[in-house]
Amino acid sequence: MDLRHHYIERASGAVREERLFADPLVRFLYHPLRERAPALFRMLTGARSSAVLAFFNYDLPLAGRVSGNGRFLRECGVDLEECLDSPAALDTARKVFERRLRYWQCRPLPEDPSAIVSPADARALVGSFAETSQVCIKDKFFAFEELLGGDRHGWEALFAGGDFAIFRLTPDKYHYNHVPVTGQVTDFYELDGTFHACNPAAVTTVVTPYSKNRRVVTIIDTDVPGGSRIGRVAMIEVVALMIGEVVQCYSARRYDDPRPLVPGMFLEKGQPKSLYRPGSSTDVLIFEPGRIRFADDLLANQQRRDVASRFSSGFTMPLVETEVAVRSLLALPTADASILRQESCP
Repeated sequence: MDLRHHYIERASGAVREERLFADPLVRFLYHPLRERAPALFRMLTGARSSAVLAFFNYDLPLAGRVSGNGRFLRECGVDLEECLDSPAALDTARKVFERRLRYWQCRPLPEDPSAIVSPADARALVGSFAETSQVCIKDKFFAFEELLGGDRHGWEALFAGGDFAIFRLTPDKYHYNHVPVTGQVTDFYELDGTFHACNPAAVTTVVTPYSKNRRVVTIIDTDVPGGSRIGRVAMIEVVALMIGEVVQCYSARRYDDPRPLVPGMFLEKGQPKSLYRPGSSTDVLIFEPGRIRFADDLLANQQRRDVASRFSSGFTMPLVETEVAVRSLLALPTADASILRQESCP
């Protein structure tokens, strides 16, 4: 079996090989033999074990000494010029992974004001719930009915047949999530669950891990005055191995005024929304049907057959991630969405 995993670097178009953090551990946890010891597997993907792994990786003094040197920062791909805090302040692994960026300078928004943007520095895949779509890839990533919390929250009918995007944040990434659209929070809730890894080996082995993990759901109505006018958008923040929580800290100006999310709050596109605790994690965006169209390069990259991706092997179809920057172009409103936008203007 080819254990390599490649992705496409959006800015250059180059094919890159991913350095998978803790890959031997993840492959051990998700080996087929786990079926012979289900109780052990459940224990290892539970909250307590996840917290213990996080402590050993990010909070021990040794982790601090290792993370403080330049080699560690270079291996993690940390561009110190982008960081808001001084290099001297990044003296533990946790501080490195919770670093803040001068995003208003180094992650500019697209010039098109109607653009829907990436919520994170991440590796992205896009798809559709429409069975006729060429990008209907949902079946192993998540169960749609479970992802939003089932009937008790009542959002499944609205998003049935819509489009979605998955953003996989690797441990070396900037761990703040930013708002992908402008609009008003109409619902916000947490769903309990496990702590499956977001490593491709886990995703292609365990059926629907993203809808089994602990997650936070935010529903944003963009059909409001000043909004993006593409209907309602669900943003699901999924915790993973070694991540115990998502800290909601929306700030309308840089990081200056962090506030918890509450229904009725107005969110501006591109602003910081939340922070993952260290490790790997995943964002999922879901859109109403017919309201957006994904960027052409994301669709083209995803179907390339010359790139070795573990997702392609696991799904028996070309499925290649593109590395995207937070606040970069994800999608645009469709022509139909533009008409709907005009009709819904107050």
